[in-house]
Amino acid sequence: MVKVLVGNKGTGKTKKMIELANDAVETAKGDIIFINKNTRLIYDLHYKIRVICMDDFVHVTNEDEYIGFIFGILSSNSDIETIYLDGVMRHADIEVEHIPSFVYKIKDISNDYGIDFVMSISAELEDLVNVDFEGIEVLN
Repeated sequence: MVKVLVGNKGTGKTKKMIELANDAVETAKGDIIFINKNTRLIYDLHYKIRVICMDDFVHVTNEDEYIGFIFGILSSNSDIETIYLDGVMRHADIEVEHIPSFVYKIKDISNDYGIDFVMSISAELEDLVNVDFEGIEVLN
């Protein structure tokens, strides 16, 4: 399943994602991954959540490389239950026009591998007119 939080910067998406991840760790049967731009949130998240900081991976610069990066994470750990993608547009120069393709690929990965994704997108819902939200839960 794919869930998204949509809204402009400063609307509380990251705070909500931290709450969701910390709540999920209590009942998770698998591993939880939280991908963020930098190390700023590392102490806000439960110690059982693996935090990945994209600043450490400067060569991931576009949508395809980012999807490949996610596949690399999946190939190294078959116990992943949920991946949180906080602020995907800040991670790899992903622009609003790339979001429909990116969301499509994330939905495929979720369906093919049985992994849940929760991601935040810094844009208004009206700006995402080309995104196929079928099968996606919008959390806000």
